[in-house]
Parts: sequence; C-alpha cells; structure tokens
Amino acid sequence: MSQNTNEAKGFYKLSWLQRIGFGAGDMAQNLIYQTVSIWLLFFYTNVYGISPAAAALMFLVVRLVDVLWDPLVGAFVDKSNPKWGKYRSWLIIGGIPLAGLAVLCFWNGFSGSLVYAYITYVGMSMCYTLVNVPYGALNSSLTRDTEEVTILTSTRMFMANLGALVVKSLPLVIAIFAPKAADGTEIIDKPESATAWFITMTIFAVAGLALLIFSFSQCKERVVMDAKESENVKVSDLWMEFLRNRPLRVVAFFFITAFAMMSISNAADAYFMTYNLEATPIMTTAFMWLGTIPAFLFMPLVPAIKRKIGKKGMFYLFLGTAIVGMGMLYLFTSVESLKQFWLLCIAQFVKSTGVIVATGYMWALIPEVVSYGEYTSGRRISGIVNALTGIFFKAGMALGGVVPGIVLSIVGFNAELPQQTAFAEQGILWLACVIPAILLLVAMYVISKYELEDEVIDNINKEIEERANN
Repeated sequence: MSQNTNEAKGFYKLSWLQRIGFGAGDMAQNLIYQTVSIWLLFFYTNVYGISPAAAALMFLVVRLVDVLWDPLVGAFVDKSNPKWGKYRSWLIIGGIPLAGLAVLCFWNGFSGSLVYAYITYVGMSMCYTLVNVPYGALNSSLTRDTEEVTILTSTRMFMANLGALVVKSLPLVIAIFAPKAADGTEIIDKPESATAWFITMTIFAVAGLALLIFSFSQCKERVVMDAKESENVKVSDLWMEFLRNRPLRVVAFFFITAFAMMSISNAADAYFMTYNLEATPIMTTAFMWLGTIPAFLFMPLVPAIKRKIGKKGMFYLFLGTAIVGMGMLYLFTSVESLKQFWLLCIAQFVKSTGVIVATGYMWALIPEVVSYGEYTSGRRISGIVNALTGIFFKAGMALGGVVPGIVLSIVGFNAELPQQTAFAEQGILWLACVIPAILLLVAMYVISKYELEDEVIDNINKEIEERANN
C-alpha cells in the first residue's frame, strides 16, 4: 500500500518540523506548569510565608476544583470548532492567561495572604486545563499511525525534558537576581529573595508563551470528529466513556500513580537538597539536571526498545529501574559512610532513567484509547478522553501536593530553622525515595492490565478507516 493511500486513510507521516512544533507545546507547559509543580510549595513555605499544612489544604482544594472544571473543558473543546483549529486554538486562548497567572503565583505583594494564593493558584490551574486538555487531544488528531505516534511522543518527551532541564536550573537563575548574605552566598530560600523568584518566573512564562505560539503554528489537525457529531457531545459522555472503555480505565489509574509518584518526588527534591544534603545552588541544579538528562539519552531509543521487548516489557524494565534507583538513593543517604555526592548523583541518574522513559511513553497510550473508544462507539471524542486522563493525572498531582505538606507537618518541619531535626530529615527522605517507590510498584501492577498491544491497535485503526471509506 502506497504512502499516499495510507495518508488518505488517516495514517499520516509528519515532518520533523511538525514533530518539533508539537513537542514545543509540552516544553512550554513544562516551563510554566512544572515550575509551579516543583517549586511552588517550597516558595509558599520558605518565601511567601504559608505553613505546610495550609499549603497542603490549598493544593487539595485546587485539585477538587479541577475535578469539576476538567470535564467541562473536555466537553466544550470537543463540541466547539474555533476558526484557528479545534484543539490548537486553545494553545493561544488559554496560553496567554496561563502565563500571566503563573507569574502572579510567584509575586510576594500580598505576602502570607491565603486569599491571594488561592485566587492565583486556582486561576492558573484552570487556565492550564484550557491548554493541556486540547494539547493532549492534538496528539490523536495529527495521525493514526502507531509508529508515527511513538516517534511523535518521543519527540514530545525530548522537548518536554528540555523544558524540565531549564526548570530544574531555577536555583541558578534565582541566584543571579537574589540578594547576598554577609558571607557572599546568595539567599534563595528566604522572604528577601521574593523579587528574584518573581523575575525568574516571568522569564520562564514569557518563554513558555512564545513556544506555545510556535506549537500552534506547526500543528495541523487532520483526524478529528465531524462537526455535526461534535454538537452532540455532553459532559456525561466523559463518565460513560470511562465506564465502557476498559483500556482507558487502566491508563487513568496508571496516570494517578505515575503523577503522584512524580509530584511527591519533585516536591521533595528542593527540601532534600536544602536540608538533607545542605547543597549549594550549583549542586542542587546539577542533581536536578540528572533527573532530566537521561531523557536525551534514552527517549530517542524508545521506538527501537518497544519493537524489541514490547510495550509492557518496556514499562516493566524502566519502572523497575526507577525503583532500584530510589533504593540506592535511600541507602546512600541513610548510611553516613556512603553519603557522598557522586554516589547520590549515580542513584539519581538510575532513578531518573526509569522514571523518564516509563512516564514519557505513557502519553502514547492516549491516542490508542481514543481509537479504541472510536472503534466501539463510533465517536472520536479526544477532548473528553484527555479531560478524563487530566482528572486522573491531577488526582495524582493532588496526592503529590497534599502528601508532602502532610508529611512535613507530621515530622515537624520548620522553614525558619537553618537545620531540621533528624526526624524531619527522615520524613523528607521518605518523600524523596520510599513513598515514590511504593507508588511505582502499584503502577507496575496497573499497567499489567493494559491490553492494546501494537498489532491490536493497528487493526482497530485500519477497521475504523475502512468503515469511514465505505
């Protein structure tokens, strides 16, 4: 079968500029939203002046708002047909207020005010949904080709991790603008560094918005629901799809565990480096870079690895690798004779290799469950499916926001102390290693239930196209 015939049936091949353009959208969201996910709790407790318990409650409230908001956005996106594109339009419509509110989250003008923190964080999260749900649906609207989706996902994750590398360089950027202590060291974890945080977030947000505009310019939607069918989309379709689409349920619960693991681990990193290792900004940045660098080494190899050992085999391999890395990190930190920075860096590299590949490839499963839903129901409701997975990954992030705050409160963390108690440091270590490892074991069990192997989904996509052409 010729390439042109394949493309006529929805199996489009994309240029590298289109792939990079799509990936730029995730890089943009990382620059903005991952900065919030990783650093906002630390900013709230150490700079803005909110207690860990109050911050944990706020993170929970924001996620509850998301549970109500995400399905509304998913249904609205599937139902609407903006003139700039069904999904890509929202990269601009939602991207502009997202960037603005993210900056305001890191403004200290109302220091310690919970009302201001709630307004800006809730608003930012709602705008993120306006970008993220349509962006997720873009993946399944560009092509049906599973090999192309794998390449597209690998490119997306490569670009996303470029953004993550910048986000994890935040201590170095803040240090440029931060005031200096009497000994000449930069102050980045106290109220007097508030302006430096605000400037840094402004830089990240402006860069993120520029990338969203570039992504908008390069994405072309070619596999979307007919406009007449779009008119019948309802919010209730989200839960109906969840109940009847078993692969979607598996992916949804995998997202909960994966994002809970990442959110808890990411939130713990700043505390772990500051108090358990007493690291300088350069050491903190280097350590966090090792949480991203494996993406550039291993994500380009994902298509070949998947062909060799299969989809599930790849998940088992890399989830297991992450658990081993977390075990090494716990051991090297707990045993004083092994508490050397170079050993901790090795452990971080091993852990991150597993986490990045496993959680990066999971996004390739979304177009598959969208196609499965279309195959069984006749409707390609990408926005609804992405809203549903959005609810579950934000449920995971809710755990990631709530659990660290609760654990820090239980172990008696006090941001005003230059050194924490041994009990507090142990609590931080559990957040960095033990709790994430337990969640990864759960994730391995969940993904074992996924049934859409490549041959199955390829046959499903071919049959969908044959139906459309008959």
